[in-house]
Amino acid sequence: MSTSKKIQFCSSSVLALLLLLSINSFSQNTTDGFPFMLPKEKPNRKLSRAMERLYDNYSAPKPEDNELFSQFKYTEIKGFDYNNHDGKISRRDPSKIILHNGKYYVWYTYRNTVTPPQGADKSSETIPSSDWDLGEIWYATSTDGFNWKEIGVAVKRPAKPNVGWRAVTTPDILVWKGKFYLYYQGFMEASGKRGDDCPVAVSYADSPDGPWTAYNKVVIPNGAKNEWDQFSIHDPYPLVYKGKIYLYYKSDTGITPHWVRMQGLATADNPLGPFTKNPLNPVISSGHETSLFPFKSGIAALVYKDGNEHNTIQYAEDGVNFEIASITELMPYAAAPFVPDAYTDTKDGRGITWGLSHFINQGEKGKNHSIMVRFDCDLSQDLNDPEMKEHRVNHDVDVYLRQGLSNKQKQRITQENK
Repeated sequence: MSTSKKIQFCSSSVLALLLLLSINSFSQNTTDGFPFMLPKEKPNRKLSRAMERLYDNYSAPKPEDNELFSQFKYTEIKGFDYNNHDGKISRRDPSKIILHNGKYYVWYTYRNTVTPPQGADKSSETIPSSDWDLGEIWYATSTDGFNWKEIGVAVKRPAKPNVGWRAVTTPDILVWKGKFYLYYQGFMEASGKRGDDCPVAVSYADSPDGPWTAYNKVVIPNGAKNEWDQFSIHDPYPLVYKGKIYLYYKSDTGITPHWVRMQGLATADNPLGPFTKNPLNPVISSGHETSLFPFKSGIAALVYKDGNEHNTIQYAEDGVNFEIASITELMPYAAAPFVPDAYTDTKDGRGITWGLSHFINQGEKGKNHSIMVRFDCDLSQDLNDPEMKEHRVNHDVDVYLRQGLSNKQKQRITQENK
């Protein structure tokens, strides 16, 4: 090594040593204050409630190190026709995605009606009241998760008065002992007549391609009078956990528009029941179409929209007592993740990286319908994607300006300024 290079090397080493001594000196001279470098482990000192939460409630003090924190990226998918977005065709509420014989399968609510939704008062046997009214369950397949082939109907509306004669919607899939089970909401009247009242029904098949046999019985009944789930059991979501079928569902406490959506749990040893509701229900105090997946030895949940704990990812070691694991944004509506170990009764859930979701209220005014899109994330033990772990999402200005004041609010402010 030349003399100049030796001098340069020594100078760099001395600078590094001085910097290290400086940091150590700073730490030693500020022992009464919180450390400058955020400790990975909870420090042995008195902490504020905020700092207690930082170490007690989350798996890591920094979001980028938290396996249950992620941002979400969205991509348009191909293979679905929406009739020039005239509101007559809608696809929404996809199921969990399964992989079978080299193909991904997804089921969803499909509406193809003579008009867009017209509201409960104008609805008829052919005119829908809502985006999901008069819906059936269709399915599609894909080899890459971006390009889909719509196969067609899986579960038709049964003849009146069977469960679901008005609409069968919001399906989810269970694979159990080599057979396939589709759980879904079964409407017996137009949505909006009394609310979104419905119980859960099921159909079963030996293949994901059917044919599907309707059980024609309610498998998750509404609650008793004055109980929180007395009117609706929505968004059935089955997983296999601890040797049983854990079926999570949504219901509403209170009366519109002051209701709060919460999540319940019912368990069974047989896909056709009987299902037993958990005595601690509701087990999640917020969320809408909440999606769940095995993670490590417990269950994680995407809790978007509605309630004090919306836009959170939660975790329950026992599948029942959920705690907030992270707070995020732009969460997928009606997330339908690909969960490879949803039905393996795993003791080490690996998490999720992608799935489908829906965007509602598409089309011009009076042409309301929904479309399905793909989302990607990093909520997996097997992926390390720094872009998914960024702390914030930067929105275009028009995203904020679209959240403008209503006319009523403008009038109030005008009066206040007089």
